[in-house]
Amino acid sequence: MADGLYADGIAAGRLSGEEYEKNFADLHPPLDRHEAAVEADRCYFCFDAPCTTACPTSIDIPMFIRQIATDNPLGSARTIFDQNILGGMCARVCPTETLCEEACVREEAEGKPVQIGRLQRYATDAAMEADAQFYERAAPTGKSVAIVGAGPAGLACAHRLAMHGHDVTILEARPKPGGLNEFGIAAYKTPNGFAQAEVDYLMAIGGIRLEEGKALGRDFSLGDLTRDHDAVFLGMGLAGVNALGAEGEAADGVESAVDYIAHLRQAKDLASLPVGRRVVVIGGGMTAIDAAVQARLLGAEEVTICYRRGQEHMNASAFEQDLAASKGVTIRHWLQPTRIIADNGRVSGIELEYTALKGGRLSGTGETLTLRADQVFKAIGQSFEAGVLNGSTASVELEGRRIRTDAEGRTSMPNVWAGGDCIAGGDDLTVSAVAQGRDAAESIHRALAG
Repeated sequence: MADGLYADGIAAGRLSGEEYEKNFADLHPPLDRHEAAVEADRCYFCFDAPCTTACPTSIDIPMFIRQIATDNPLGSARTIFDQNILGGMCARVCPTETLCEEACVREEAEGKPVQIGRLQRYATDAAMEADAQFYERAAPTGKSVAIVGAGPAGLACAHRLAMHGHDVTILEARPKPGGLNEFGIAAYKTPNGFAQAEVDYLMAIGGIRLEEGKALGRDFSLGDLTRDHDAVFLGMGLAGVNALGAEGEAADGVESAVDYIAHLRQAKDLASLPVGRRVVVIGGGMTAIDAAVQARLLGAEEVTICYRRGQEHMNASAFEQDLAASKGVTIRHWLQPTRIIADNGRVSGIELEYTALKGGRLSGTGETLTLRADQVFKAIGQSFEAGVLNGSTASVELEGRRIRTDAEGRTSMPNVWAGGDCIAGGDDLTVSAVAQGRDAAESIHRALAG
């Protein structure tokens, strides 16, 4: 065990190399051929299957499982990719326990659903390992489409547009494509560079040009795109990080959980990544869970998640909450931060106030609790930075500080569509972003085809 484990404050190298490797190994090892066949045999192959209805991308789940059962994993992958070209990543990160698997009739009858997510991974991994390309680019149409953002929505949109023969240019602000899949997902869910391997697999269709380090509002405007292209798809993520609203929030050691996860995902050596001995995470969603669990896996001695409401209100699924608990994370409810305690400008603790629902409204009780901490992560949500629309907010209508769209992804601005986390009414899931990008591409194709 490394000496850094016992160091107070924020320190690197808290564990041995073997411990890092073990801690960040694949969360769910893949099924082998026999295991996949046995699991596939549990499916009832329901007509009008509730699992398919529950899937945001409407994958024909009974069909792809039947194809696995008949030892046809490549055919199964084709069925998945027809609806969700990022089906490999979704198999790893999609909250199947609250979507398709929760709807599985075996879940209702036995409390043990068919492991749809792991079967989906089995099929899609087989296709990617064989580099089985199921789609070809149609004859060029002479039409060009600009896509802002190389996240799940933008990538799904680009692939479908390329299938239809349109020229696609993706403009990505970061130095690498992938968006949330590359920068925002816990490392133990997508090890071995899977996010970039999936991007390469998708881009192999051709007709898609990627320009990295290009940000809307800095390097180009929405007006530039509508002038130079026949259509535009906005697939930006949520760049703003919500503040705690607590006294002393600027102290060293108070960090954005989103930024920390992104830094971890790009780290070449996990032993070089500093983490606190006592860590407090503020929030109740997937980001809070991912930050807390990874802090423990990096060697933090005590990790506590504090959420202002009850367990039943947390956005993180029951599975993710149980995962955090299994890794030694303590989850405390009905607490909101009021003050960061600092010594010489560095975090040494956090004061929280107990909360309660009064008349349906959340309010503080006046009773406080102090926790020792040398690192505090903010994971209370992100916001869309509408300013990047570069003065076009008068044309692109907003709703609840995000972009308003119709059912096809059209915005209020002619020839401009949007999807993913930047649009109003979304659920901030990778699988939903893929569906929105795919459906917007079909709408764009219909418009360009007249």
